[in-house]
Amino acid sequence: MRKPPFDKGLLPRFTIIKPDNIRYSVETLIKKNKDRIKAILAAPKPYAWDTLMQPLEELADDLNKVWSPIGHLHSVMETEDLRKAYNETLPILTEYHTELSQSEPLFQAVTSFALHVNKASLNAAERKIIDNDLRDFKLAGIHLPKDKKARLADLQKKYSELMTKFAENLLDATHGWILHLTDYTQLEGLTQQALHLAKENAKQRNLDGYVITLDHPSYSTAIKSLCNRDLRRQLYEAYVTRASDQGPNKGKWNNTSVMENIMQVRHEMAQLLDFANFAEYSLATKMAKKPEHVISFLNDLLKRSKPIALKEMKALATLAKAMDNITTLEAWDIPYYSEKLRENVFCFSQEDLRPYFPIQKVMQGLFTIVNKIYGLTIQEESGIDVWHPDVKFYSVYDANNALRGGFYIDLYAREHKRDGAWMDDCVTRRRLNGSGVQYPVAYLTCNFMPPVNGKPALLTHDDVLTLFHEFGHCLHHMLTKVDYPSVAGINGVPWDAVEFPSQFMEYYCFEKEVLDLIAEHHETHKPMPDDLYQKMLAAKHFQTGLQMVRQLEFSLFDFKLHLHYDPTKVNQIQTILDGVRKETAIINVPAFNRFQHSFAHIFGGGYAAGYYSYKWAEVLSADAYGQFEEKGIFDPATGHSYMENILEVGGVREPMESFIAFRGREPTVDALLRQNGMN
Repeated sequence: MRKPPFDKGLLPRFTIIKPDNIRYSVETLIKKNKDRIKAILAAPKPYAWDTLMQPLEELADDLNKVWSPIGHLHSVMETEDLRKAYNETLPILTEYHTELSQSEPLFQAVTSFALHVNKASLNAAERKIIDNDLRDFKLAGIHLPKDKKARLADLQKKYSELMTKFAENLLDATHGWILHLTDYTQLEGLTQQALHLAKENAKQRNLDGYVITLDHPSYSTAIKSLCNRDLRRQLYEAYVTRASDQGPNKGKWNNTSVMENIMQVRHEMAQLLDFANFAEYSLATKMAKKPEHVISFLNDLLKRSKPIALKEMKALATLAKAMDNITTLEAWDIPYYSEKLRENVFCFSQEDLRPYFPIQKVMQGLFTIVNKIYGLTIQEESGIDVWHPDVKFYSVYDANNALRGGFYIDLYAREHKRDGAWMDDCVTRRRLNGSGVQYPVAYLTCNFMPPVNGKPALLTHDDVLTLFHEFGHCLHHMLTKVDYPSVAGINGVPWDAVEFPSQFMEYYCFEKEVLDLIAEHHETHKPMPDDLYQKMLAAKHFQTGLQMVRQLEFSLFDFKLHLHYDPTKVNQIQTILDGVRKETAIINVPAFNRFQHSFAHIFGGGYAAGYYSYKWAEVLSADAYGQFEEKGIFDPATGHSYMENILEVGGVREPMESFIAFRGREPTVDALLRQNGMN
């Protein structure tokens, strides 16, 4: 009988994490860490790697292993008590990290070690950690006088609280509105799967009839398929005004002041640290080094894609006029008529594909694909402590049958779970003293339509792309061979390169050899018919111009907001967004639209002045996939090179060096345009 790869001591015990104990457990560990740091600094000089840098790595990792499952539960299984405990503890954690990053004795110790150590005695990861630590001390204000350090510490504490408040308001607003319908005829156009979900939503709320929610599976399907234009408008308005001063819940859970405060805090922090603005501060740790490089990159893509988007919009308007005599296409019409246009031009819709993507088959096929590319074997593990009955855990082995890591997967939308899809780290790879390796573990979280009416969960092709994307992040985290947590896996990787491995995986979802592995009808078990595949392939670049322009609007808004923000002016966020829309917008945006109030990537996550990263990294991923297209999408030698040069190196090597090591040259934007059908 095979020994379980992860025993109880290596994984979080989610079922014993209680809100009452969270603050105490974190405070206890922080006190222990502080005492240990005092002892480290008091050790005989000169410092050595094993007496200074290694212990600091271990202390940071120990704290992460305690806080990571708490933060994860806050995102996926929130309760009132958990929210309260999380919000009480977060400032304590922020204060500790700020104190360390501004500690003169610690800075002097690392500086002294860096000056006196024989660099040749260190490996590449150790040298990178020293460089990163010295950089981060400066970015935390180590050079500032005492009063400015204190101000920066206050701002950091306020910042983390504001980001959390933004995310909580958005969660509450998303779940704080429903569309309750009892007249079946109003639901014309809704798919059977969506109807069953709407009925189940009503049942869970002890209501008759049907309930459409603002959770992604419910909202996105309804806005694309409901024939009733007025209902589409209601849905759209509720969705784009979440957590704002507009819409059906206007003023409730309002993020307006939260966002303004976040921007003020960011701007003041950047200026305290001698940056002109937060955009410049953000680029200090990214591949792109100057704001003008980012703006130029985005504007170049906009110039190339906007004429295509305008043509696509014209085709949409023509169809709406022909079908329903609609003379002015509104924002709530776009998803609906886009699906109708797809059906008219390519004779299929996303819903036609759903029966061919039962989740079990997709997962099974995904595991086969990474086996073919990298030689990996993925096995489900039983007896693992999880936070919800739907959650599963898998271990990952390489071609030599050596354990490389594991991941939790939580696939379905539910109440008290943050919307969207994401990967996060649970445990990071680390070399343990005399007892082997601490293997990396990831969380893979999605919000797909759950199984309903006795049928398995069925995905759209867009859902499949999402799953492959997040699994790409997981592979990046799990396959690292770096033994130091701060530069292992996704850690230490510049933010504008971190999307590279995730976007890379998306390209596989259009390959016939891949569809043969992940697609079969959930009832007949027959493979996807070739004519349906050909229709899907023909539609691969459907509205690629509109999609590109939409992402560029988000990217330019984010970057210009942080580049040009002026705290002396009022209503800066809306004003800058309006200005960007004048340059980019193809679609008429109604005055009530408050998209920014739910832009969690930049106000509740780590993408501030970094949303451009999706496009920046897409150049890398598109060009890298070109190598597989040339050599064969399952070519083992190419897969081994990609794993060795991209996935295993963590944050040790500069991403451009890694890319060149794999591809033999620098990337070209032409690869991105070709993959998007825009060359």
